[in-house]
Formats: sequence, structure tokens, C-alpha cells
Amino acid sequence: MAYNMYIALQDDDKILIMDMDQDTGALQPRGEVPISGGPSALALNPDRNRLYVGHRNSNQLSTFSVDSSDGSLSLLSTIPLQESPTYLSTDRRGRFLLSSHYQGARVGVHAIGDDGAAVEPPIEWITTDNGAHSILVDRSNRFAFVPHIARIADNVMNPPGDALGPNVIYQFRFDQDTGRLTPNDPAILELSEFLGPRHYCFHPTLDIAYFSDEQGSSVTGYAMDSDSGALSAIQTVSSLPDGTDVRNTCSMIQITADGKLLLVPNRGHNSIASFTVDSAGRLTPAGRAPTEQVPSAFSLDPQGKFVYAAGSESGRLASYQLNGDTGELTPGQVYDVGARPMWVLITP
Repeated sequence: MAYNMYIALQDDDKILIMDMDQDTGALQPRGEVPISGGPSALALNPDRNRLYVGHRNSNQLSTFSVDSSDGSLSLLSTIPLQESPTYLSTDRRGRFLLSSHYQGARVGVHAIGDDGAAVEPPIEWITTDNGAHSILVDRSNRFAFVPHIARIADNVMNPPGDALGPNVIYQFRFDQDTGRLTPNDPAILELSEFLGPRHYCFHPTLDIAYFSDEQGSSVTGYAMDSDSGALSAIQTVSSLPDGTDVRNTCSMIQITADGKLLLVPNRGHNSIASFTVDSAGRLTPAGRAPTEQVPSAFSLDPQGKFVYAAGSESGRLASYQLNGDTGELTPGQVYDVGARPMWVLITP
């Protein structure tokens, strides 16, 4: 049985579709969809029958229908945006599409129509600050957070720049009936360390959010108050081996469906770091596996058995088998996929 894998190739202006064997992890190219304007951020709705695509270079957002028989894509609509989207996600009921806009210093919310397509104008278009990098709603569908990195345009292929980001997390209440975002109290969580929160994920059963720290080369866990939705830091763990002095930034972050393992890529050190997660949600480093150059995108398969990391500089996709008990990553086959892979999404 195969899963569908979608790889956004920003500089090739297309999405590559691959079949993934759920038993072996082997990949087989099946097709591609031309998409102008630099496809980058990808998101599925909860029913997995609509794929949302952010155009990084053309300030647009497209909705595709997903064929349930073979995973093929058909364009439903493309709408304009004032700024290019960096991150997309739906709320838990699939009624609204949330977006963050790195260069635009904003977050947005679009309603999703009866046909599953995002519609304009946006319900919300809120100014935050430079470096707004992601947005998700929590398990209760009542709260959302927007991390902002600590240094702008922090490309590990170049020396660190002088343009600093806000290094904060914006906290919102989310109305699941109207799609409205309201600043929480406090509206902004100020960070005392130079971490640069970038992406995050929620523990599947605990009120904990884990953030990848772009500039801190670490993961920080935050307890979320289930009543107020406010975050408070409980642990920061480095994603690098002790004594590492290579220039590095972290990118994405994912947790397995059972909540036992968490992974984050290192760009510069060019590795995938894994952590075990105990019953209280605390992290322990489990190891690191070398990977492709500048792994900006990666993905776990739905069963948490395999990991795929895309090198945005190499144009290749590295595969690994993941030990569900120890977090050890065993390297597998490497695939040539195309220019600047910026998102990898796997779905049944």
C-alpha cells in the first residue's frame, strides 16, 4: 500500500508527486504539477481532500482537490494575497485557513468555502512583526501562536546579518465559529534568550507546544494553560552535539503520532536531531543523523516509521528508517527531486 508524498519545488515551479511504500519507505515518482510563482508552503485540510499551496514569489494562494484514488491534484482556485505566505494551516474543523507572512509581518485567516477552496477577502489580516514564521491552532481549536525569529534573512550559507528579528511569540485566541483572532493576555511572549522561535507542533495528548529555535539551534517546550491559552517555557534542549561551533539554524519540527519521539533538522550542521519524549512531555536527546545540505523541509510518514529530509541546496531527498523506541535514524536511499525543495508532505 502506498502513501502520497508532495514535494514543493520552489525554483522549479512545480509540485512533485511520489508514491511511498508504507512498508519499506521506498519512493517512486508518479507525476508533477506545474505551479508558477514558487510553490512553497503546503497544507492539507482534515479530510485530506484539499491541498493548499502558498506561492512564495507571486503573492498567491492556490487550492487543489486531491483525488482519493491516486492522490492526483486538480486546481480549484487561485486567489491573490497582499504578501507571500510562509506557512499555512487549517483549523481543526477545516473551516478556516490560517497563514503567516514572514516578509509581510502579518498573519491572515481565510474562510474555506463549501467546495473546500480558500476564499477572499481574508477574515483577518493582522500586523505582527518581521519574521512571522508559522501559525497553528491547538488541540482545543481555541488558541493560536505566531513565532517570530531572532535574526532576519538568516541564511546559513552566508555570515550572520545585522537585521535582528523580534524574538517573540504572539499569542491569540481563536474563534472556531467566526475565524477571528483576538490578542491573548499577554499578547506577546518575550523571550529572554536569543532563540528565534520558528516552527512548532503540539503534543498529541498533553498541553505542551514544542518550538524549533532557528537561532538558538534548540527545541523549547512550553506548557500551555488549558484555560487561558498562555505559554510558559519548561525546557530548552540543544539540537547540536556538545562543542559544535559550526554556523547553524534549525528549521521545521514534528512529533510522532504517539508523542514518543520529536525531530528537528539542523541547517549548517546538516543533520536530523531526534529526541525521546517522556510521559510528562520532557525531551532527551536521542541522536543525530547526517543529511542533505541545508535541510529546510522534512516530514515523518503517518506511521512514524520513516523520515524524509530535503536539502534546499542539494536538490535531493534523504530517507531514513526511524526506530520508534530509541529515536535512532538509519539512513536509506537518497533521491534527486529538483531545485529548492521547500516542503515535504505525506498523507495516506
